Amino acid sequence: MNKTLKSRIAAGEQLLGSFVKTPSPILCEVLGKTDLDLLCLDAEHAPFDRLVQDQCLYALRSEGKPALVRVPSAAPEHTLNALDCGATGVVVPHVTSAEMAEEIAAAAHFGAGGRGYAGSTRAAEYTTRPMAEHLAASAAESVVIAQIEDLEALEAIDDIAAVDGIDCLFVGRIDLTVALGAASPADPEVVEAVEKVCRSAAAAGRPVGMFVGNLDEIPRWQDAGATLFLLSSDHGFLLQGAASLVQRFRGS
Repeated sequence: MNKTLKSRIAAGEQLLGSFVKTPSPILCEVLGKTDLDLLCLDAEHAPFDRLVQDQCLYALRSEGKPALVRVPSAAPEHTLNALDCGATGVVVPHVTSAEMAEEIAAAAHFGAGGRGYAGSTRAAEYTTRPMAEHLAASAAESVVIAQIEDLEALEAIDDIAAVDGIDCLFVGRIDLTVALGAASPADPEVVEAVEKVCRSAAAAGRPVGMFVGNLDEIPRWQDAGATLFLLSSDHGFLLQGAASLVQRFRGS
């Protein structure tokens, strides 16, 4: 039996994924054929409307590729829509307190005060999946990742890390850089903030993930406990591929 993304995150496996910034199901289908462990549709910073998000998730599911959605906000309807359309889980931006972490965890799961049930969704296989089976599968498979990127979150990080139902803390290093008034993600105060998140996550037994712009830093953050890396994006792949082609053609 194949392990779920949720179980792989919980086990601390080293996982590599990338962001998808282009709302294109064809592009998702292509990336779904790669050996990346997962992909994350960036509905926070890219123009994913509800229909194209649905189409992209269909394309990734057809390739058997785990798919997260970084939702636009913590509003529960965004999480509901992503999971109903078949997302493996959600990355929720700007989680700043334990209470907020509890709310986003509840919004991703069925039950009192949580996600509303519909059997007509892709996730429920369009009424062909029995309710009990769908409820059990959702509980066992849905991933909830809290993105840590604000000063308020740093102040409450121990409490956030301790919240049941949060599968991983994801460091939003660029937003932390801005929030701290730093000039670069490499500045000491930013690095210390990331280290603080890693320490709190480790103390709570909570996995931690991050985006790293400088790939040479990856071993350092692996040593600090990070196990989930969402690196580069489809935009990055296109730019790097084009630059490499031009360089080889022109011999410079």
